[in-house]
Amino acid sequence: MKVAIFSQFQKKKPLASLEVLVKVLKEHNFKIFIEATFYKHVSKKLNQEFNTFTDLDSSFDFLISIGGDGTILRAVTLVRDLNIPIVGINTGRLGFLATIQQDQIEDAVLAIINKDYQISERTLLSIDVNEENKEIQSCNFALNEIAVSRKNTTSMITVETELNDEYLTSYWSDGLIISTPTGSTGYSLSCGGPVITPNAASLVLTPIAPHNLSARPLVIEDSTVIKLKVDGREKKHLVSLDSRIATLNNNTLITIKKAPFTIKMMTFHNETFLDTLRKKLLWGEDKRN
Repeated sequence: MKVAIFSQFQKKKPLASLEVLVKVLKEHNFKIFIEATFYKHVSKKLNQEFNTFTDLDSSFDFLISIGGDGTILRAVTLVRDLNIPIVGINTGRLGFLATIQQDQIEDAVLAIINKDYQISERTLLSIDVNEENKEIQSCNFALNEIAVSRKNTTSMITVETELNDEYLTSYWSDGLIISTPTGSTGYSLSCGGPVITPNAASLVLTPIAPHNLSARPLVIEDSTVIKLKVDGREKKHLVSLDSRIATLNNNTLITIKKAPFTIKMMTFHNETFLDTLRKKLLWGEDKRN
């Protein structure tokens, strides 16, 4: 089997996981390819040579991400629509997507060999704007969320919002988050949005610090086409796709909808979303529960 390894960190913890991982993979005769930039930082410490890659193709059987959820979001920009399953080894903190710990690496590899895993297909969002923007056009999709927010000002912005060409409202706020179920445990959650299970056919609109207290998160069908226009005191505003940020002119028409492809996350039978939710949100730590 041909496996790609990706990480964006060069700290001791990811390196320790990488050393364990390549040892196990070599023992089981995997063809190992390490992302070129990451490999440049760790090659001297590995004391052995590996093949590298800068771009992926459909010949890879799966990709292993070493880091936190942010590393997986970066890995998604490499996988794109190639249908390559992603496995996340967690060396970060929270880890809703990256759930395999260092001491579970060998068990995870054996589960892959024995096909003892499941594929969780994750919805993505795509974005289109009616102005030239290289940052968005080069990678116009997001796994977690797409958000618009103010730039270079402490003043609020107005986000005019339409759903399937029907006017919804104009949010007077610091911004607006459009989140997938996967992203519902991220930025949206910190702004008061609901947790949505990964297989739900839903999106959520979550205003960021709205001035009107009646503005509440709204769950909608994931087939909905969302159109936004931003206005404010400054001439420009920000749009973020997961961790990637671009600048748009005010009154640019932003169209957001479900992307035409999904990302495949590899999950194992000893883990479920509800189990991860309890652990990460510390449910049950209160002794009264």
